[in-house]
Amino acid sequence: MNSRWLNRLLLLTLLGSGSACAADTAGRLPHLAIDPGRVAVVGLSSGAYMAGQAQLAYPDLFPDATLVAGGPYGCAEGQLAVALSTCMKGTPAPDVAKLVASARQQSAGGRIGPLKDLAGAHVYLLHGRDDALVAPAVAEAAARFYEQLRDDTPGLDNMQVHEDGLRAFAHNLPVAGSGDDCDKSVAPYLGHCGFDAAGEIFTQMFGKPAHAATAARGELRTFDQDALRPEGADAFLASTGYVYLPPACIAGKPCGLMVAFHGCKQDADAVGKAFVEDAGFNRWADVYDVAVLYPQTRASFAPLNPQACWDWWGYSGADYGTRQGVQLRWLVNAVHALGLPAGH
Repeated sequence: MNSRWLNRLLLLTLLGSGSACAADTAGRLPHLAIDPGRVAVVGLSSGAYMAGQAQLAYPDLFPDATLVAGGPYGCAEGQLAVALSTCMKGTPAPDVAKLVASARQQSAGGRIGPLKDLAGAHVYLLHGRDDALVAPAVAEAAARFYEQLRDDTPGLDNMQVHEDGLRAFAHNLPVAGSGDDCDKSVAPYLGHCGFDAAGEIFTQMFGKPAHAATAARGELRTFDQDALRPEGADAFLASTGYVYLPPACIAGKPCGLMVAFHGCKQDADAVGKAFVEDAGFNRWADVYDVAVLYPQTRASFAPLNPQACWDWWGYSGADYGTRQGVQLRWLVNAVHALGLPAGH
């Protein structure tokens, strides 16, 4: 066995042992009084594509979505080569009309949810003008996708699409502090840009805050992701995920829910708790009484996903972006376990 394969075997062994150790201390998700009218998904990069997939597959569960540096639903068409070119570099540009038509067809066939359930939805598309990894043109195509979907679908007149693409930052999630990494795309992909993206995301998803955010006062807990596997199927996730609980949610009061999808190489195995603690969501969650679910992927070579991305091109199977997709079915199990009513 050559050194290349030995290194791969060692990496897989370390990844597996790390996840197993984490699972020993992770419990089950708490059951909360989730308000189904205050639920949103948000993601960065591959997490943005995942957020869009969750919204289109289950608009009854996730009507509101924020995509940070992500492209339109179905962009990759199940092909890694398309994902790397059209859906990241924008060469050639995504065919928005084709993608909208595909979404309509899939909705009519029941593979994704009824588009009418997007009535009143809030969609926030944030991307940096200096992003060299996911070209601004790709994120702009996502905005055109939602606009065309809204304009051509009866009953969606009140769907709100807000594109925010003029800010100077690279491929990262901007945070309020200042630093020298705003124009860089480096781990943990939290750019100190002097812009509190988390605060703006909460405003776009849930309305203006009652007061400014301070330090987070709730609890960040781990949970066993394997316990939520759909019918026992491997969803290609880490053994352990995270959930942040504001004081109001812990006390049993009604609370909203935000699902926050990390980007590639931004999972806990890669960056520790940087994303789940420092992205800024938790302190705003206290202001809005919104629990934050932080599901975690895992890196692998079989299937090929060495950067622990969410599946937006098909490594988990051809149904990855539909109601049959294993990661999306896992997500439904997770939000129902958290207390989102099963009728939604």
